Amino acid sequence: MPGFESFSAGVVLWIVVVIAFSALVQGTLGLGFPMVATPLIALVTDMKSAVILVLLPCVATVIANIVKGGPLRPVLADFWMMPFYALAGAVLGTRFFIAFPAFPYTVLLATVILVYLNLDRLGRTDWPLIRQHRALFGMLFGVVAGFTEGTANAAAPPLIVYYLALGLSPVSLVQALNICFITGKATQFVTLASGGGVSLVQWLITLPFAAVATGGVLYGIRIRSRVSVATYRHWLRLTLFAVALLLLAQYAYGKWVV
Repeated sequence: MPGFESFSAGVVLWIVVVIAFSALVQGTLGLGFPMVATPLIALVTDMKSAVILVLLPCVATVIANIVKGGPLRPVLADFWMMPFYALAGAVLGTRFFIAFPAFPYTVLLATVILVYLNLDRLGRTDWPLIRQHRALFGMLFGVVAGFTEGTANAAAPPLIVYYLALGLSPVSLVQALNICFITGKATQFVTLASGGGVSLVQWLITLPFAAVATGGVLYGIRIRSRVSVATYRHWLRLTLFAVALLLLAQYAYGKWVV
């Protein structure tokens, strides 16, 4: 992986703009920062650099969402095990990413998203079995979310499917997502810092990007507080579709330039 100091001024400007926009999305929807930022930054860097560049800024947006996102205790009472499931999946996924970085994880995740959205369009996403066995499916979706976090840098799609199937309100959904995100990101950071070949200087270089992300997410939270539930859910589905397209575009671009 090339040193970040080798990036041109144009690349750095692109990274700043992408991080600011992705943080705005994260604040508005309560999710989306790594899903938007990673493939867009990977257009001008390699995938591993993109993952590292967005990691600490993403942690900043998640913490801001948890602090500003509403009551946390009821969500913890219902979903306290989800971060542990995501933790197990994140360890496994990050190890896979380090061992097999060329595997098309993004294509697999984009395909799953598009299949889900098509089922939703056809009205086939009412799954009472998930509500009846929420603990079992919570473990399944939590581990899968952690795995996709460690490989494609996007834990949200599996979690969104699970929480929407349970019928959570936007406030509860955002908090439930972010208690998993903080666990997955912390695990990803520890794993990459200890075995990913990333120096302390490279982590420190990403701290200004974290400051940019914090400003963007706080403004996005203000926007979210002003929209209706129906509008929020519509934006959520549009975001999933956009993320799937970005993941496919990032993969296609990587194959084309090679």
